[in-house]
Amino acid sequence: MFYEFLYPFADQYQIFNLFKYLTLRTGGAMLTALLLSFFLAPYLIRQLKVMQHGHSNIREYVPETHLKKSGTPTMGGLLIVTTSCFATLLWGNLHNSAVWIGLLAFISFGIIGFWDDYTKLSSQRKGISARYKLIAQIIISIIIALLIQYYSSPENSAKLAFPFVKDFLLDLGILYVPFIMIVLIGSSNAVNLTDGLDGLAIVPVMIAISSFGIIAYMVGNAVYSKYLLLHFVPNSGELAVLCGALLGAGLGFLWYNAPPAAVFMGDTGSLAIGGVLGTIAAITKHELVLVIIGGVFVLEAASVIIQIASFKLTGKRVFAMAPLHHHYEKKGWAESTIVIRFWIIAFILALIGLSSLKIR
Repeated sequence: MFYEFLYPFADQYQIFNLFKYLTLRTGGAMLTALLLSFFLAPYLIRQLKVMQHGHSNIREYVPETHLKKSGTPTMGGLLIVTTSCFATLLWGNLHNSAVWIGLLAFISFGIIGFWDDYTKLSSQRKGISARYKLIAQIIISIIIALLIQYYSSPENSAKLAFPFVKDFLLDLGILYVPFIMIVLIGSSNAVNLTDGLDGLAIVPVMIAISSFGIIAYMVGNAVYSKYLLLHFVPNSGELAVLCGALLGAGLGFLWYNAPPAAVFMGDTGSLAIGGVLGTIAAITKHELVLVIIGGVFVLEAASVIIQIASFKLTGKRVFAMAPLHHHYEKKGWAESTIVIRFWIIAFILALIGLSSLKIR
């Protein structure tokens, strides 16, 4: 919005020329989302407590130690989604298709999560059925995939890039939409599975989104992408503003989600964040790099798949409990130890993923 209304006056007032700089607007979006989170969070937490009516929102099949967290309000993801979207609209270029696709994915997956969270709180059921949730995710993912393909440049449309490899794009053809659908659904559910301990999901999310902010900035700049031998993706640089907004919102949320958490993210936040993270990876042609940078989420999701497959095929469990962080809880690790070590792993994986920008 600032870009739309203030930058046109740059010829008359030189100070407005600052709004053409993507770095300034990214920083502005981050600061806006952070301050807005601090302002809104206390009110939102009070309202969520009233909505919850003292009912327990602890997931099934978790260690007994989680019962002490009963009564902590969920749906804190509303704070992340609203502040991120507001900051992006305020500082982003609203003529950019990538921004609108990212926001559509963010809000759409957030609505699915809100539907699930609200069903749990209002009726004290397990939430919406897995079938309905998956159907909704499939529909949204197909729409997002088609939009990405439609707005991509001809040289990038339906193409898959590989990390650490230059001058090669694999044309997926009709398999492109199913592939992006798997990326989005997998990403959203992987973040959702990771959100099981205070602060566990939000820090790896901030690390991943910061990494993709850098990636979006690089591949969206013709000079930098040529220098780094990256595939240039026109208009994708503006996604850095969305990444900055989400980083600021994540920092604001972490203030209240740090142990002991005053609010949980809920499906509202985890599905939304995972969905937009997958979308940004798809737009920037770094879907496979997401597997590296988001490795913590991949490990958490893989542990659930392995556990289910092993039990159905052999009747034995590989892990003491899945997802993976619960396995270590059962092994006697302190919650803070698990969380901080997962943060360290997320940081290392992000460095490896970012190295793919130069090592080719």
